[in-house]
Amino acid sequence: MASNGPRLASIPDIFTTWPPIRDDLETETSASQDKTVQECLPFHVGSEGSSNDYGSKSLPSLNRAKHIRYLRRSLEPLPAIFVGYDASRPWVIYWALTALSLLGEDVAPYRERVIQTFSSMQNVDGGFGGGHGQKSHCAPSYAAVLSLAMIGGTDSLDMIDRKNLWHWLGQIKQADGGYRVCVDGEEDVRLGQTFEGGISGCPQTEAHGAYAFCALACLSILGPPQKIIPSYLDVHLLLGWLSARQYAPEGGFAGRTNKLVDGCYSHWVGGCWPLLEAAINGNQAESGTADPPKGSLYSRDGLIKYILACCQSEKGGLRDKPSQ
Repeated sequence: MASNGPRLASIPDIFTTWPPIRDDLETETSASQDKTVQECLPFHVGSEGSSNDYGSKSLPSLNRAKHIRYLRRSLEPLPAIFVGYDASRPWVIYWALTALSLLGEDVAPYRERVIQTFSSMQNVDGGFGGGHGQKSHCAPSYAAVLSLAMIGGTDSLDMIDRKNLWHWLGQIKQADGGYRVCVDGEEDVRLGQTFEGGISGCPQTEAHGAYAFCALACLSILGPPQKIIPSYLDVHLLLGWLSARQYAPEGGFAGRTNKLVDGCYSHWVGGCWPLLEAAINGNQAESGTADPPKGSLYSRDGLIKYILACCQSEKGGLRDKPSQ
């Protein structure tokens, strides 16, 4: 549950002031970065003109009720302007159900509608498309299966053609260990760790926060993080790259080098940290020791303040940054 008001926090000064070291060379990229800092700082320090009075050492509350209303609206019929998102309907359903579940809401009442919706999206090959008649694809298949699991009940899982889905997944699996997104489609994340330390979609391409999360998560499913991740990745190089993804004073994460912070990477890059910490420190919960936590490898309060101060919309829902 959200608190009744802002809570005090140990927000480092780097998240409330301009960076102490700045490059005098002005470029299009540096101008965009300065604009983003100017946009976020008032939300952090409570300056005149901002829509909060949190102050530099407090954290705002999560607007739980507004977010729940927003999420429930997103599961209702949407206006015509959303027609361009037709192939993304499985993702809209998945993200809305996930967020409602995290907020403690019961998603079981959506069971019948979710089953009916996904029934029309499952193809004879077992995979799910983005909509009726659309080609089977890994992304909507992932969203559909997890959504059906979230709503619970045997009828939701029984509707999945598991045998054909298994065969379809075998069709898109490649000899190098990767998977195509669909039959004859592109292949993503073949553990392409770049010279920077991050993970790219395939060798010789740019490292990206979402690919890093997917790679670390997959490895952690296949084995204990402290054993399997160091076996396949240069952990110290990855640690350096991930550390550089959190910006100050914004507090949020950027998905790639030389890019702006974006609220969505609170999930993709933020999700990397517990997995990397488990690879370095081991599973503290299973150790059976009374040792205190070994600390965080990033600023949790900096990230929390970016999400709650800069990304919360007054109408409910979360955004990229205040101007988006």
